[in-house]
Amino acid sequence: MKFAILAEGNPAPQPSFSEALGPMVPYFLVIAGLFYFMILKPQTRERRQRELQLASLKRNDRVVTYSGIIGTITGFSDDNKEVTLRVDDNVKLRFLRSAIQGPLAEVSAAAEAPKPGAS
Repeated sequence: MKFAILAEGNPAPQPSFSEALGPMVPYFLVIAGLFYFMILKPQTRERRQRELQLASLKRNDRVVTYSGIIGTITGFSDDNKEVTLRVDDNVKLRFLRSAIQGPLAEVSAAAEAPKPGAS
């Protein structure tokens, strides 16, 4: 009975779509900005750096592939999309340039030196 009496009043006017969406627009812009600066921008920077790194490869560079094979670049294909690696004496393998992870980080002599106190 009480519910019927409450429902008989004048209904509240419904806000239009633009009135309801208006206060949320700044939040959407903040979220879009965070997405850009936290995800897209660093990813673009890393991709550009990788492309420069792959473009700068030359003969006799020691590299490692994504599959973990370490070798020395001995040549490139005519279209410059394939790289030939020498992995051992008389063993040469062809890889796509995109399969090269990057130059092999040379281990410094200081890292190889025995640590004091180690037997």
